[in-house]
Amino acid sequence: MLPPFHWWRTVFYLIPAITLYTIVLGTLSLGSSLFEKRGYFAHWCARTWSRLILKTTGVTVDVQGMERLVPGKTYVFVANHQSIYDIPILFWSVPYQLRIIAKESLGQFPFLGWHLRRTGHMLVDRKRPDRAAIFSWASRLTSQGLSLIVFPEGTRSRDGRVARFKGGSFYLALEAGLPIVPLSVIGSRHVMLKGRLATYPGHVRLVVHEPIDTSALAGTDPRAFAERVRYIIAPDAETDVGDAVQSRV
Repeated sequence: MLPPFHWWRTVFYLIPAITLYTIVLGTLSLGSSLFEKRGYFAHWCARTWSRLILKTTGVTVDVQGMERLVPGKTYVFVANHQSIYDIPILFWSVPYQLRIIAKESLGQFPFLGWHLRRTGHMLVDRKRPDRAAIFSWASRLTSQGLSLIVFPEGTRSRDGRVARFKGGSFYLALEAGLPIVPLSVIGSRHVMLKGRLATYPGHVRLVVHEPIDTSALAGTDPRAFAERVRYIIAPDAETDVGDAVQSRV
């Protein structure tokens, strides 16, 4: 039996196109890092890369609640994780200078890993995290007006249900007193289901919840706080759990 249309579309159109975007914009990003140390132009490259991926794939994003945020302020954005498309969705839809904490292995990928290492993102060995280096990096976030994205589930959901949040994902924000913004990503898992190669056009909703002030929460149990944030994100994020997408079977 032949693979479905969207498999062919992914392999022979989307993957080559996204590879081209990554090489061109990754090269521009790396080149800019020699002259512009804050990574602002590199972030423009990342947003443009994200926009091209979404446009080429046929993904639209409806953002709700952005008016709750103060432009230019440093936030820690916390989102559920449904798809590898979550990163381009957030980078394009959230108009802030965003940086991520990513696993060390991503640094080995050509262009993508080089971009992360050179433009202000933090790559962490999850088995032996260097807390001093992470806190030093976090202090630069606030001094330079940058914001952070965290996926506290640690991995993508297969069925759309929001898994338990890892308390360690919140330790940095709580100790540094950085405001946390819960984000509910809804529908991105249907764009590319975990474990499948085929990618589909789709519509995604991004709900921006009210920021949580953590300035007086140093010493709070991060596991209990993680559950509090999960309780905010999950009801919206799980609204499409169980939806059938007949045309994609």
